[in-house]
Amino acid sequence: MKKIWQFCLVFVLALGVLVGCGQTEDTKKKENSEPATEQQVAGYPLTETDALGNDVKFTEAPKSIITLVPSNTEILFALGLEKEITAVSDNDDYPEAATKKEKIGGMEFDAEKIISLNPDVVFAHETLLGTSEAGLQQLRDAGLKVFVVKNAGNFEETYKTIEQIGHITGKADEAKKITADMKAKVKEVQAKVKDVKQKSAFVETSDEPDIYTAGKDTFMQEMFDLANIKNVTADQTGWFKIDAEEIVKRNPDTIIVKYDYVKDIVEKVKKRQGFDSITAVKNDAVVQVDANLTSRTGPRLAEGLEVIAKAVYPEAFE
Repeated sequence: MKKIWQFCLVFVLALGVLVGCGQTEDTKKKENSEPATEQQVAGYPLTETDALGNDVKFTEAPKSIITLVPSNTEILFALGLEKEITAVSDNDDYPEAATKKEKIGGMEFDAEKIISLNPDVVFAHETLLGTSEAGLQQLRDAGLKVFVVKNAGNFEETYKTIEQIGHITGKADEAKKITADMKAKVKEVQAKVKDVKQKSAFVETSDEPDIYTAGKDTFMQEMFDLANIKNVTADQTGWFKIDAEEIVKRNPDTIIVKYDYVKDIVEKVKKRQGFDSITAVKNDAVVQVDANLTSRTGPRLAEGLEVIAKAVYPEAFE
């Protein structure tokens, strides 16, 4: 009898363990099958590191956004966040809808106005640090979330910026679509100029007597490289001032003008002393381009590359 009783006890205990295991597995399956919340699907909460190395936490997608520079604004609009954008800088001119938004100032923004609007996030920019550090700290001290976007120095960094802002705002898929389209446009431009006979070019961002141009290690040099263009000032580094006489000596096939604040600037360039001997002037290849399109690090940058390539190789795009 004693052995029978012990056997029954062991059997009951074993059965209990099996039932318990079954319940645990069932519970796990049930928990795993429960649908995730919308925020969990979007990846919130999330933390992103800004240009200053600050880890900024987002518990949900921002519903009200203020942007302090045009490149940020273009990215946010391209992501489909028009309704979420509360205010923009005085310098914003694209898209058209941005010009109708509340304005908060230029390089020196109105911190008090921004605080009064109480946005979920302020997208600042690394280029503002020299003039607006105190203003940004004022926003932080008021309890606002400030994210300083890195100043992209090339196409790859521009792609990363777009995707980072997309991640923060819950628009990761849209951001990847934008960068994929940009990369496709770059490849399309490269394919068109791949087999052309290479030409040289000179680019300027201001009129004489203070003419500034780009050497190597610049965004413009990367554009020239991508578009199979020889930069006549690639022996210099960064942006620098150049004399008109030196431009004549370097004799570019094309002169690209990236500003519009001088009336009839193309004709004015052609009439500079000694420029009638430059190949670009002889062949009527002095071309004015949209400065924003060709330098603003946002979704339209690949279009800017196409504009630069067309300026030098118009025949490749006919």
